[in-house]
Parts: sequence; C-alpha cells; structure tokens
Amino acid sequence: MLRFLVLLCIFSTVLPLWNLEKCVAAEDLITCSGIVPMRHRNDKISITDFGGVGDGKTSNTRAFREAIYRIQHLRRRGGTLLYVPPGVYLTETFNLTSHMTLYLARGAVIKASQDTQNWPLIAPLPSYGRGRELPGGRYMSFIHGYGLRDVVITGENGTIDGQGDVWWNMWRQRTLQFTRPSLIEFMNSREIIISNVIFRNSPFWNIHPVYCSNVVIRYVTILAPADSPNTDGIDPDSSSNVCIEDSYIATGDDLVAVKSGWDEYGIAYGRPSSGITIRRITGSSPFSGIAIGSETSGGVENVLAEHISLFNTGVGIHVKTNIGRGGLIRNITVSDVYIENARKGIKIAGDVGGHPDERYDPNALPVVKDVTITNVWGVKVLQAGLIKGLKNSPFTGICLSDINLRGDTQAKRSPPPWSCSDVSGAAHQVSPWPCSELSLSVPSNSCSSHF
Repeated sequence: MLRFLVLLCIFSTVLPLWNLEKCVAAEDLITCSGIVPMRHRNDKISITDFGGVGDGKTSNTRAFREAIYRIQHLRRRGGTLLYVPPGVYLTETFNLTSHMTLYLARGAVIKASQDTQNWPLIAPLPSYGRGRELPGGRYMSFIHGYGLRDVVITGENGTIDGQGDVWWNMWRQRTLQFTRPSLIEFMNSREIIISNVIFRNSPFWNIHPVYCSNVVIRYVTILAPADSPNTDGIDPDSSSNVCIEDSYIATGDDLVAVKSGWDEYGIAYGRPSSGITIRRITGSSPFSGIAIGSETSGGVENVLAEHISLFNTGVGIHVKTNIGRGGLIRNITVSDVYIENARKGIKIAGDVGGHPDERYDPNALPVVKDVTITNVWGVKVLQAGLIKGLKNSPFTGICLSDINLRGDTQAKRSPPPWSCSDVSGAAHQVSPWPCSELSLSVPSNSCSSHF
C-alpha cells in the first residue's frame, strides 16, 4: 500500500490530480527536504508586468531579464516571487539572482529558443578542464545561476521545455562546436529548492548543481525521449548536502548520477560530492537508474539511495569509474530497490568512461570501498550483476544482502548471472548466488552490521 501511495504521489506531477504535499504528509514519509526551508515572499511580480506574452511566438527574453534585474537591484526584504501565468513563454537564456522564487502557474511553459547561433558561451568547469563533449568552452544552461543563495524554482507543475531536438540532431550529425547546454545549472550556490515543476527535452543534462551546497530537488518530473543523447535527469556534481526525493524521471541517460570532476582536472580541483540523499525515485532509462560516476575524480562519499523503482532500464544500480580518475568512492548505501526489465541489475566497474585528453595519469587509480546494496527485488533482469575492480586497486567492502534478481524467462541467451574480479566483501541471501569473491568471503566489519 505504501509503494502504491508513493507512486501516486510521484505520478501526480504528470497527472496533477492529487495535492502532493497532502499526499506525502498523510503517510509521514521520511524526508531530507528540511535542509532548506521553503521561503515565503511578500513581494510578488508577474512576467506580464515586464511585457511578457505567453503566445508561444513572442520573444520574452527582455521581459525575463528585466524582471530579474529588478529583483536583483531593489532587494526587497525576504526576496521576490516572479510569477509566470498560464501560457507559453518563448525566451533565450537568462540568469537567476539571489533571494528569488521563479513560480510557474499550472499551464505555464517557459520554452527555450532554438536559435543556437546566439546562445552564450561560458568557460569550462575547472573540475572538467574542458567541455564535457568537446574541447573549449560550453554553452550556458538555459536557466543559469552563479554564486547565488536562496533561490526557489517551483509552482503548480508548470513546464520548463528545453526544445532539445535541435541540439540532439547537431550531436548526431557531429556539427556541434561546443558542449551542449544543460536545462538548469547552479554553480557555486547554496540554499536552492527545485520543486513541483515539469522539465522536458533538455539539450543535455537536465538539472546540474555543481560546487553547490544545501540543495533540495523534490516533486519534479523530468522527461525526454529514450533516444535523446546525454539527457541525464539530476547530476549533483562536487556538491554537498543534496536532497533528491519524490520524483519521476524518464530520459535518454542516467536518471540520477552523482559526479565530482574529470580525471586530472577533478583531482586538482579536489571537491567531492558528499551527503547526497536520493529517495522515492521512479523512472526508466536505457542507461542507469541510480549511478555514481563515471566522473568521480574529486571523490564521492556518504550517499544514500532508497525506495527506488526502475522500469525498462539498462543498469539498475551503477557505480562507475576508470583509471586516471583517482578519487575515493566510499560509504555508498542503496536499499529498497525494485527493478523490472533491465540488462543488468547491479554493476560496479572500474573501466567505464572516457578521458578529457591524453594528459590523464594512468596511475591515478580510484579507490572504491564500503558499498552496501540491500533489499533489491528484480524481475526480467538479464544479468544479476557485474563487479569489476582494478587489479592494482581492488574494490573492497562490497556488501550485498537480501537481493533477488530474477531473469527473463523469454530470453534465448543469457550471460552468467554474476561476473566478478578484483573485489572483496560479503553476500547474504542473494539470489542468484553471487560470485565466489563475495560468497566465500568472511563478512568484514564494514559488512557485518548489515547481515
């Protein structure tokens, strides 16, 4: 019954028949959202006060920029709410400012211009050293925030539409000059809330908080076609104290991927992702459901993912890194996961992902330790698991318990249920029974508390 209620709450972001807050509050579900309290803004303005026209054709770039300029410079006590009424508001990119709420009414759509020629460029992230797709700079996110505090994007399940198909086609045709823009990116910001909004058709990653702290992302719906390239749902990147809850994500890449920089640039920048909670997420992806990596050079630690439901997914739970990454991945806990129709249930691998350039250090080996995966149920899972550590940096403290991953009885050919190398840890009540590297291990101190 609880799972049914949670799914109703999540899907109501697409079919808004329920009041989400009342629905979830009725069950008194555990939440991490209290790390950033929702702000009440006494000062309210509307995009129409600045000439905004929601006809889907008129450019509203000037209206958004002037409205946000007003918020930034008048600095009303308690901040200002910018209201976007029902309608379709076409606009180019714009920057947010501190102490503001961007509020989308039911039926409001903020739609990105497809004029890629005038899209602004910004510097590459220092922890990546270059654009993620191509050398050089990168296109600025559609809605951008830098060095901000106390920003809310919320509403009544209005939509932010990136109109990403023009960007996807440029990627497919190899005509991109720089890395595609994310839909929403916050850099060096804190006290951020994103809730009760539908995100569609991002050109690249959807929601990307990078070098941020105290971020809450809750009650969102993120949608993109399954063949849309690199449309990750939510990617906390070198960020701390991030709460991701009660959302539905169906995209062309990882639903949630925790990152922290790329090879030598991420090692030099040295900012980990830590204190990440991922809870009550439902979705589908041809790639990974819940992922760590593969860009983990600053380190990833203290991640909790629980109550996850995954359908039609490439890999259910995926911890991925590579030589040259360096970085410490530790204290990762994943529990209470349902997987239906997946190529792999669990994958922990040290050979995933490319490199920014030839200057990476092949001796910079990642360390993966203390990964606990428990209470996982899967049906139509082609291969239960693959754990592939590195010869000179074996993965340690890999703890699996109470896992049942059933194969697809209709599949003509199935790989071995488990494949493991260069790994140690323990397993308890795992079906199909895992590889000998785990099944014959004596539970270590890091695993014994889970058995």
